[in-house]
Amino acid sequence: MRLQFEVIPHLLKFRFEAGTSRGSFTEKETWFIKVWEKENPDCVGWGEASPLKGLSIDYSPNYETELRTLLNTLSELDFPEEAGELLEFISANTPTEKPSIRFGLETALLDLHNGGKRIIFDTPFAQGKTRIPINGLIWMGEKSFMQKQIDEKLRDGYNTIKLKIGAIDFATELALLEGIREQYSVNDITLRVDANGAFTEADAMYKLEELAALEIHSIEQPVKPHQYELMKRLCDESPLDIALDEELIGVNLKEDKRRLLERIQPQYIILKPALLGGILSCQEWIEIAESLNIGWWMTSMLEANIGLNAIAQFTAQYQSTLPQGLGTGQLYHNNIGSPLEIRKGELLYNNVKGWGEIKR
Repeated sequence: MRLQFEVIPHLLKFRFEAGTSRGSFTEKETWFIKVWEKENPDCVGWGEASPLKGLSIDYSPNYETELRTLLNTLSELDFPEEAGELLEFISANTPTEKPSIRFGLETALLDLHNGGKRIIFDTPFAQGKTRIPINGLIWMGEKSFMQKQIDEKLRDGYNTIKLKIGAIDFATELALLEGIREQYSVNDITLRVDANGAFTEADAMYKLEELAALEIHSIEQPVKPHQYELMKRLCDESPLDIALDEELIGVNLKEDKRRLLERIQPQYIILKPALLGGILSCQEWIEIAESLNIGWWMTSMLEANIGLNAIAQFTAQYQSTLPQGLGTGQLYHNNIGSPLEIRKGELLYNNVKGWGEIKR
């Protein structure tokens, strides 16, 4: 089948300055992909191509031009009609160095395949019958700002909280975590932290030991990626479980994915479809991780609700009981209206609510 595409840019506006060890965000560029068959223009699929500046390997000032050029090329091709074949077709016809575009295309085409109803995978979650446990995300900032976020998440009923650390001094971050532990035991609240590679070889083990004393569940990417022997040693010796995140970026071949996980042997991996090449690529990561008894959870990459919906429905196919990183839909003033809701630390798809209009 021949398809037509349209690209609609959208500038997401944060409700607050979202801080990480790589810098702070006040807005985020994203591009919605609209796809339809020429003979049936009323049935439309939507996807989201949403790279993150400073992290995504495919982000560039020319991103929109490159996206439009690729879609123009694809519009000349005959697409298969089966869902499984669609994913393979996108993989074969989209460069590996364009992971966020791959994910956006996968989402748009699966939506079209399923009737243009924003159903990417028809699961009990998408039918509004089940919910996905998620963690409450605490962004970096002044101590008072971080404490306010913590209080809000606890009040909203989250039982897993994740703090981004590494931008302010470590003693202050420890004090915030200690404050939570003074009020809530490990049986009440699960604590995760994400260092985004902020630790060094000289201080990593000391900091991991300090965090472990507070019964932290896990830490994401304690040191910068590609320090394989250091990361391997930390995973072997740390009293705190380690999850690989940025370490997975740019590892595309299935054999390379297995080689990396066998070499480092982390306790967990973090999967961001727009960062790692989309649905098909993440399916490979999950298959390999589970074969090696490595845990995983899915995380959004600050997408709008189009991308977040796709990640949630993808995640819902699996039986993971770990809280996922899918609570980012409320970050923006101008997100696309959707049926996604958060209630007491769980993400649900409220079929009573419809989708908002995507405008140019």
